[in-house]
Amino acid sequence: MKDPVCGNTNTVRIRLDEPLYFEDLQPGDRWVSATREITGDDVADFALLTGDHDKLHTDQLGAAASPFGEPVAHGLLGLSVLAGLSSQRPCVSTLALVSISEWRFEAPIFFGDVVHVITTVVETSSHGRRAGRVTWRRELVNQNNRVVQRGEFVTLVATRARVQRFS
Repeated sequence: MKDPVCGNTNTVRIRLDEPLYFEDLQPGDRWVSATREITGDDVADFALLTGDHDKLHTDQLGAAASPFGEPVAHGLLGLSVLAGLSSQRPCVSTLALVSISEWRFEAPIFFGDVVHVITTVVETSSHGRRAGRVTWRRELVNQNNRVVQRGEFVTLVATRARVQRFS
């Protein structure tokens, strides 16, 4: 049965507003997120937030002389958008982000690009009685189906026993 919220075809939940737990996740499970347009305002806001005002991202004339020929979004803005989009698909009872590894910035993100995230469970392993360790492959994909960023996240995910203990 396909879960209309998270898109996972292997897991059936009693209530769709409840998150998945470690026991619900299996290598090969895959989700596709909603989409998000990356705008010039997003880039300007990110520059203000981080202090990264590199002309590659903010200056039309300076960026025109860059290898990309036009301004591009910050790579870390793309990573942040990926984190946000993938926090809902899959809907998981995450306890902590442990690491990000093998991250690659494959292609630029241009103003106006519409991106989504493809998330796949790579590996699961127990981490005590109340949590599991999950390795996820995450890809940020633009409107042309080009992967612009990719890599692996490792998170700790609550087990049902943990949730029952603290309920």
